[in-house]
Amino acid sequence: MGQIWEKHIHDKLKELDKYLLDDYKKIKESEKQKRDYPKYEKEFMKRLKKAIKNLEPLINEATLELRIYRGKGERPKLNVNQKLRIILIKQLIDKSNRNMAYMLDIFTMISGIDISYKTIERLYSDAEVDMALHNFFLLLLKKKNVNDVDASGDATGYSLIISKHYCSVVQKLKEKAKEQILDVNKRKTFAYQFVIIDLKTKMYVCYGTSLISERKAFDKAIQMLEYMGIKINSIRLDRYYSNPCYADIFKDSVFYIIPKTNSTLSHGESWLNAMKSFVENTINHLREYYKRENSESSFGCDKKMFGWRIMQKREDRIDTAIFCKTIWHNLLWAYSD
Repeated sequence: MGQIWEKHIHDKLKELDKYLLDDYKKIKESEKQKRDYPKYEKEFMKRLKKAIKNLEPLINEATLELRIYRGKGERPKLNVNQKLRIILIKQLIDKSNRNMAYMLDIFTMISGIDISYKTIERLYSDAEVDMALHNFFLLLLKKKNVNDVDASGDATGYSLIISKHYCSVVQKLKEKAKEQILDVNKRKTFAYQFVIIDLKTKMYVCYGTSLISERKAFDKAIQMLEYMGIKINSIRLDRYYSNPCYADIFKDSVFYIIPKTNSTLSHGESWLNAMKSFVENTINHLREYYKRENSESSFGCDKKMFGWRIMQKREDRIDTAIFCKTIWHNLLWAYSD
């Protein structure tokens, strides 16, 4: 086609609504029917066993070089190795602080750890734990050799109150659910998480959280991505990010998006290239775009495995709780075949 106009985008969107999306969905449904779910469950349990087996040596490596200056005063009961072990195990079994403390009482003879549930809660705002978790995250990506990736980005929400489930609210409110919703007592109901996933290894390469909106979580994830120095070869984002400013953020990447009905072209080369791909090579564009399903299915697995609620109340502790879920996701995929 060569040169495209805004009319081409709008016409292609009409085709999409009429028949292209239906045809594509039929293809995807036929692919789903071929999936072997018993095999998937077997492979998942295999990965979980490997992850648990390697947890202790990874914790040792992540905390080996950590040093923190302490002034005068009482020394903490736990060293950083024990802190990291407790917070990760707690996230895996999805127990409350009080129940986790009771479980530690039971295993005191084995672990040598005797602490209260308040001590466990304080781990979520502990500077040593924060540094150790960061080291752990980097270590997993290094072991899997994640440097440059074809990626998908998406967001989800974790419930802060038991009466609200994020999936149900999103189905009802659509885009409005992407900004903070208050309950009748004016409490915040969700913590947002935005994650970029490597499609090859299924590992998260960066993440961000926010109690305000999905967009704020996205901004934090991009800050982390810049710090990590991981190259994004291609990126897939949902229609919420169908805006030239997001194409500019990923100007060195192939940008897969479905445009909004009011999309225009006068916004720079990155956006123009994305629109050309959508108009001129629609089926392949859709095939690449819908690899975003990896993000959605990963969130589903994470919540099934590690819970859909966040029990912490302080913002810094909420962030740590979500970070622990992120690390467990990567830990499970780090030992996939």
